[in-house]
Amino acid sequence: MWSDTFQAIERAHLLRVGAWGAASVLIGTLLLAVVAARRTRAPLLFHFALQTAAWGAIDLAIAGWGLTHLAARDFAAATRFDRLLWLNAGLDVGYIAVGATLAIAAWQLGRRMGGVGAGLGVIVQGAALLLLDALVLSILGASR
Repeated sequence: MWSDTFQAIERAHLLRVGAWGAASVLIGTLLLAVVAARRTRAPLLFHFALQTAAWGAIDLAIAGWGLTHLAARDFAAATRFDRLLWLNAGLDVGYIAVGATLAIAAWQLGRRMGGVGAGLGVIVQGAALLLLDALVLSILGASR
């Protein structure tokens, strides 16, 4: 694979992560505003929205940093990027497992809806990031 093609794949991935991050921040903030405007106690929605907005901000920061440091890569750097994607995919699976554990534990240990909402928020973010990483890994695998 040529360096410019690899750079285009990496740029597209970072743009998708940035778009997901921006959408997460927007949706999370809107949900938080709805909870605040209604002045009701909705711990599930509040904690889900908080997780969504926070993860979105982190995704935006990572995508922004990556886009500013985007450069043509040699074979060794491309291999490091591939390994980093595999590491991130493994971490994404871990996020899903942690979110499920948090949600189940919160439910089982006292029907704590805030914990359930936070767990669901982590599951959604982990699943979306896994999907984005898997997409790039499939493209890189198909081009070998």
